[in-house]
This record gives sequence, C-alpha cells and structure tokens, in this order.
Amino acid sequence: MLHVSARHARASRPRGTLALPALLVVSFFLLAPLALILRYSFDKYDPVQLMLGVLSAENYIKLFGDPFYQKVLLLTARIALISTCVTILLSFPVAYCISRAESERWRSRMIILVVLPLLLGNAVRSAAWMVVMGTKGVVNSTLLWLGMIGEPLTILYTPTAVVIALVSVLLPYAIITMQSVMDSIPRSLEEAAQSLGYSPARTIAQVVLPLAMPGLIAAGAICFALAMNAYATPVLIGGPKMQMMGPLVFEQIAKVSNWPFGSALACLLMASTILLTILSTRFLHKKYY
Repeated sequence: MLHVSARHARASRPRGTLALPALLVVSFFLLAPLALILRYSFDKYDPVQLMLGVLSAENYIKLFGDPFYQKVLLLTARIALISTCVTILLSFPVAYCISRAESERWRSRMIILVVLPLLLGNAVRSAAWMVVMGTKGVVNSTLLWLGMIGEPLTILYTPTAVVIALVSVLLPYAIITMQSVMDSIPRSLEEAAQSLGYSPARTIAQVVLPLAMPGLIAAGAICFALAMNAYATPVLIGGPKMQMMGPLVFEQIAKVSNWPFGSALACLLMASTILLTILSTRFLHKKYY
C-alpha cells in the first residue's frame, strides 16, 4: 500500500512541474508589468523628472474627485454596457443557428465567416466604418439618392456610431463563446419540449435560453471588458471631442508623459475588468454548479 502511494506521488509530481515554465513566463511578461503599473499609479508626477519615486494617493484622489474623469468613466461604462447588450441580442440567434446546423460543411463555413473579421485589425475595421458613416459615406449617399433625407445625417463622431462599431468588433467573440456552450445542450431536450406542444419560440425561451445562460454571461463579461478597454474604435469613430477611458490612458502616458496618472487610469480599467470577471464567475458557480 505504501509502495503504491509513493509511486502515485512520484507520478503526480512531474505533472505539477510541467506547468511551472508557463507560470514563470506569464508571471514575467504579464504580472510583472501589471505590478509595475500599479506601483507607478501611487507615484507623484513631476514635469521634469516624470516620477519622484514617492508613495502618494494623489492620482486616485484626482481620478475620483474630478467631475471630468467621473463623466468619462460613466460614459465609457454606458457605451460598453449598451454595446454588450446589443451584441448579446444579435449574437444569440447566430450562435444558435451555427450550433444546430445539420450540415457540418455549412457549420464550418458559418464559423469561418464569423471569425473572418478578427483577421483584420480594429483600426482597419474602424476606417471602413468611417467610410460607411461619414457625411459623404455610403449611408448618407444612399439615403440622399433615395430621397429619404434632404441633407446628410451626422452619424460619425457620435456615441451611436461608437456603439455600432464596437458591436461589430464584439460580435465574433460573443458568437463563438455562446456557440460552444450551445453545442453541449442536447437536441433531445428541444425535441421533447416540442413533443409536449411547445412552439419553437417557446422551446428556445424556456429550454435553450436557461441552459445557455452561462454562455451568455461569459460572453457578456468578455464583451464588456473589451468595450471598456477599447482604443482604436473610440479614437477613429468617436473623434477628438468624445473622451473614453482607453484613449485617455494613452493620452496621459504617451502625450502628456504623466505616467503616474495614466497608470491610475489603467489600474481602474483593470480593476473593473477583474471585478466583473470575479462576479460573473461566482454567479455561474452559484447558479449552475
């Protein structure tokens, strides 16, 4: 018995050591820079020396006490929340259709079409949206040609335009996340519900949707975090007058060279993302596991 236990301990020890190199790489290239940014956020800014090397809560006092930054944070959260809700509503039927596709060939083609936009950078996609939503863009030109409007609409450089562009960026992530969860839902449950007289819409609402809720919550958390940290889309689609947290972090660090305050803004975004991830994970385990 002792011989078997010793052999089992020796066999399980290498499994843990296999993960050690990956943990070291992640710690060095990810956790160490994040820890450095956290340290910078508690430093004092000096126009000449940039950082004085002293601990201070001045950046966070400025961040939470200045109405301008409160307004920027609320605007970013509102746009991220709206974009996430719209993305979930649009991606659910697409993910369901992919999951329930009878032909494996069509299923693969639909997945490729969903993933294809990810091969393009956000800047390229944002530039395309600028062509579509500009004053002389595709939308305005079409509406003017049809006689539906008398003068071009102001679409670009508005919160609505940012939401539209963000939704296009977030859709692939949400669809793939929800589709992977729906694949695990047996089709026999839908067939059983329909044999009891449920309509297709009622079957989806009362059978598929509750079982797919973990995928919806996970997709929502991913989309909200990506929208909160978006940079290229707010800069190109929102314009210089529209302030969001991502471009503001870049401006403080790259243009103003205020590393301490820029790090404080980055830490706030990081904290909101981590908090959302923890809350969604706890909700999923409490509700479904």
